[in-house]
Amino acid sequence: MSPDLRNLIAPGAVVEKVAGGFAFTEGPVWHPSGRLYFSDLNGSKTYTWNPEEGAARHPGPGNRANGLAFDPQGRLVFCEHGGRKLSRLEKDGQFVTVVDRYQGRRLNAPNDLVITPDGSIYFTDIRRNLPKGEEREIEFSGVYRLRPNGELELLDQEMETPNGVAFSPDRKTLYVADTNKQQVWAFDAAVDGSVNRKRLFANTTTVWAPGQRSRPDGLKTDAKGNVYVAVVETGVWVFDKNGRHLGVIPLPEPTTNVAFGNADARTLYITASTGVYRIRLENRGSNL
Repeated sequence: MSPDLRNLIAPGAVVEKVAGGFAFTEGPVWHPSGRLYFSDLNGSKTYTWNPEEGAARHPGPGNRANGLAFDPQGRLVFCEHGGRKLSRLEKDGQFVTVVDRYQGRRLNAPNDLVITPDGSIYFTDIRRNLPKGEEREIEFSGVYRLRPNGELELLDQEMETPNGVAFSPDRKTLYVADTNKQQVWAFDAAVDGSVNRKRLFANTTTVWAPGQRSRPDGLKTDAKGNVYVAVVETGVWVFDKNGRHLGVIPLPEPTTNVAFGNADARTLYITASTGVYRIRLENRGSNL
């Protein structure tokens, strides 16, 4: 582990497994009540976890839900691969569709999302993840913004597999991982929620093992602007805000996503195939 990365990890901290036995974990998000929420994508189930009770089933929409996020009203929003939509769990226990179409055409397979304090939802939709046997209506993979007024805006259609999506702590930069291209892109984000000036932030191709795939999936940033990227084949890659690679937090399973949790937001929770892991860090995290 490089000195730069070691400085970000709490003294003596190591990766610890907190739950296991799932089909394929994804979409971690921390709730202020002290629980981690995450999805079991291939099991079409949603779970919660806390240190006292461990993992427990939570109501979910099924449909291979992937990314999860809480909106400003505290309602849980799901990216449904199988349902080809974003859905929301209401306070009365009912599920409602948030969005399922762009310009009248059904989405392909919403993957991950982030929700800003004004209620805007930024999410990714991957063309290749269309449910088996269903007809494709949109021929590109997209990055979208659902405005608070319900208008769906296409932000980008040039990525092959847009996946993880997150903001810098000052909300001036939007990051999006393009999994198959092994790239992380950055956009300038304006006060009105629009984005522009797309640029390559980082490549995740391995320099120490040429030809080995290193596919970025979910990502988050900390309070200093460092970017934590779940890279499927190796673990969590950490970059500083300028895109300099600081090192890798290795995981024993294919790594899918990350979220900051605990009361001080200094614990990084990591979903990795059949298990959920955590490690203590020095900086507070941002879950935007």
